[in-house]
Amino acid sequence: MIQYLPHVNASLNLIATCLLIAGFVMIKRGREVAHVRCMLSAFAVSMAFLACYTLYHANAGSKHFPAEDYQPVFAWLYRAILFPHIILAATLPFLTVITIFLGLTDRREKHRKIARWTFPVWVYVSITGVLVYLFIYWWFPPLNETARVLTL
Repeated sequence: MIQYLPHVNASLNLIATCLLIAGFVMIKRGREVAHVRCMLSAFAVSMAFLACYTLYHANAGSKHFPAEDYQPVFAWLYRAILFPHIILAATLPFLTVITIFLGLTDRREKHRKIARWTFPVWVYVSITGVLVYLFIYWWFPPLNETARVLTL
């Protein structure tokens, strides 16, 4: 079951991205209840992601970029996406909890101020999470040794 978690994680990130964008659209249209539902759903999906992500890495360890030897340019691009993703992902639980708390306690001005930071960070982390998955599992899957020798 552990081997399927990266696919589940990418799906959860994609769902969170869709919910975040829907929540943004809802608040811009003045639909506060729909906004709250979308954002709380995005938070729940992100927490499910965090649980699955932790479970996967506790059992499988780290996953390195499989094309390091034969696609060094893409390895650098991968890292350029991955490093800010990791740093921002570490701040995201704090930002989201504070932002949601301020929104639910009707501190609208403070909520808006911090949401201006939280929303783009959350969207960036969700989208780049999917990109990291695509880099590792679809665009540059690990080659077997025969294929690796042929490409060098």
